[in-house]
Amino acid sequence: MRKPLNMLLVLGSAAALVMVGSPLAAQAAAGVSVNVTSASPTLPFSQNKQNEPTVAVDANHNSIMVAGSNDEIDEQACSSQFPASPCPFTPGVGVSGVYFSFDSGKSWTQPTYTGYTARGCTADFTTPVSACAQTEGPIGTLPWYEESGLVSDGDPGVAFGPAPGPNGFSWSNGDRLYYSNLSSNFPASSSFKGFEAIAVSHMDNPTRASILDKNSWMRPVVISRQSNTTFSDKSQVWADNAASSPFFGHVYLCLASFRSQEKGMALPQPLLVEDFQVAQYRQALRKRREP
Repeated sequence: MRKPLNMLLVLGSAAALVMVGSPLAAQAAAGVSVNVTSASPTLPFSQNKQNEPTVAVDANHNSIMVAGSNDEIDEQACSSQFPASPCPFTPGVGVSGVYFSFDSGKSWTQPTYTGYTARGCTADFTTPVSACAQTEGPIGTLPWYEESGLVSDGDPGVAFGPAPGPNGFSWSNGDRLYYSNLSSNFPASSSFKGFEAIAVSHMDNPTRASILDKNSWMRPVVISRQSNTTFSDKSQVWADNAASSPFFGHVYLCLASFRSQEKGMALPQPLLVEDFQVAQYRQALRKRREP
């Protein structure tokens, strides 16, 4: 069952399969660099490629960290003739990688879940992508997107906040991790209008054991306002983690929204949208400044 999120929108050769539930961890001594993408293979390209990383620290448990990136671990391997031959993204395969640390960044774990994957496909493109990609297999990216008619398309943002309870948000209820990212429709699916949307996944009280369980993640929720011409992009998410704040526990997300008001034939006009919570927050700030 999907739980509602309080959101503020401001617009402006084949890789070896990793056993599910057996994550790879990277470790390093204090002051030494450590590989966060611990399950990434050495070869082939582009399964060993990541970019656009993000990281957050749990304010309630400072030793817990989460990172995200555009991770192509589950994509079909590139042709050996690349760049002369194409190296496309495999339709339906997600790229939103997630990594956890429980010792303040000294070691990292990249969980392996199940989902739509092409990491076992050959690199010569003799097999059609549609026949090569498995409907279910090991993935090193966010789970539950295929099952929701979506594809995780990266550009991640991560944040920790308090978990909700019967009396509202409180750290005593536990910690909640939010992961925002681009999302497209799964092939032949029409879960939302437009080209790209912003979806948010969340997990409560991450532990070394729970992060390995796909069921610890709630199914993604599309939160961007979409039209037939909308391309949502570059989201960042934050949760108010200050218990003294009147907006404690509220989650804020900003994004770029590209759209056309001329049926795709002209550049979009600037569009400003203000949620009522923004006005409330500004009013509270003004009152604090007044003598």
